[in-house]
Amino acid sequence: MLKSLTRLSTIACAQAPAAPSVLARSFHATVRDCQHQKTYSSDDVPAVSGVPHLLTDNDLSPKQLADIIQSACQFKHQAKVLGKPSGAPLAGKTMALMFSKRSTRTRVATETAVTYLGGHAMFLGSQDIQLGVNESLLDTSKVVSSMVDGIMARVGAHSEIETLAKYSTVPIINALSDLYHPTQILADLMTLHELYTPKGSEPHLTSPTTTLKDRRLAWVGDGNNILHSLMLQLPKVGMHITMATPKGYEPNPHILQQAQRNAVAAGTELGVYNDPDDAIEGADVIVTDTWISMGQEEEKKQRVKAFEGYKITTELIEKSGAKSDWKFLHCLPRKQEEVTDDVFYSPRSHVFQEAENRKWTILACINQLLVKKGF
Repeated sequence: MLKSLTRLSTIACAQAPAAPSVLARSFHATVRDCQHQKTYSSDDVPAVSGVPHLLTDNDLSPKQLADIIQSACQFKHQAKVLGKPSGAPLAGKTMALMFSKRSTRTRVATETAVTYLGGHAMFLGSQDIQLGVNESLLDTSKVVSSMVDGIMARVGAHSEIETLAKYSTVPIINALSDLYHPTQILADLMTLHELYTPKGSEPHLTSPTTTLKDRRLAWVGDGNNILHSLMLQLPKVGMHITMATPKGYEPNPHILQQAQRNAVAAGTELGVYNDPDDAIEGADVIVTDTWISMGQEEEKKQRVKAFEGYKITTELIEKSGAKSDWKFLHCLPRKQEEVTDDVFYSPRSHVFQEAENRKWTILACINQLLVKKGF
C-alpha cells in the first residue's frame, strides 16, 4: 500500500488525473504545490546578526583600543608579577584556531591565552580543514561555530573571514588576512606603551593615549596588511605615522583613504613616501616586516630587487635623522635582507617583547569577546 501511495504521489507531480473525485482534488493540490515549489541555494541561508567580532582595525573605537591595551597589560601584570590565576572564566569552553596560514607566535599566543582563561584551544591547520576547498566557507562556519565558543581565523583573502563571520554564531577574531592584522598591531602598541610608560608608573594603570601621544612611527617596507593596520590604529592613540614603500608596492588606496580620515579626526600626521630617508626623519620608532609574505614566494627575485635600499641598518636610521633614542620593531619572522643583525639584536630592538605581547593582547581580545560578550 505504501509503495502504491508513493507511486501515485510521483504521478501527481507529473500530471493530474482527469476524474473529478476527492482523490483528484488532492492530486490537483499536489500539482499546484509542485508548480510553485522553490529551488533553494546558499543565497537563502540567513546571515547571523548580533555576534561581536574583531575583523578589521575599524572595529575598535579609540576608547576600545586604549581599553584593550590596558586590559592586556593588566593580564600580564596579574600573571607574571602577581602570579594570580584568571579564575578560569572559559572553563568548559572551546576556541577553534582555524589556520590556513601557519604561524608560530599566533598559535602559541592563542593556545596559551585560552589555557590561562581555563578553556580549550582546538587547532585546525590547513591539513585538518581546508577553508573553501573540500567544504564551502558557509558550511564550515555553520558547522564549526555550532560546536565551539569562539574562532580565531588566520586566512588568505579578507573576504574569507567576512564570510565566516557572516554565518558564525560565535565571535571570530581575525588572526591575519591579506588586508589586516589587528592583533599584531595591538601587540605593537602594547609594547610601545610599556616602553614609554614613565618610571614610577605602571602600564596597566596608565592610558596609552598619554604615553604614545605625538610619538612618530616610521614604516619602511611593503604596503601590506601590517602597514594597513598600523595606519588605521596609530591615530587613535595620538601617534603620527610616516611610510616609505617602493613604487608599485604602496598600501591599498581605499585603506589609505580611511587612515587619512582617521588622522584628520585625531589631529595626527600621516606621510606617504617612496624614500626611506623621508619616512625615518624625526621618527621615534622604526618598523619593518617581511618583503615576501606567504604566497609570494615566486615573486622573491623581483621583490628583493624592488626593495633595494629599504634594508634597515644603523647607518640608514642615523643618516636619515631619526630621534637619538629610536626604537625598532618587527613582527617576525625576520629575514636577513630586511634588517641587519646590529639593529635586530641591539638594545634598541624590542622584537621579542613585541612577540610575547601577542599573547597578552590576544588574551585581552578573547576575554572581551567570549567572557564580556563584546568590546
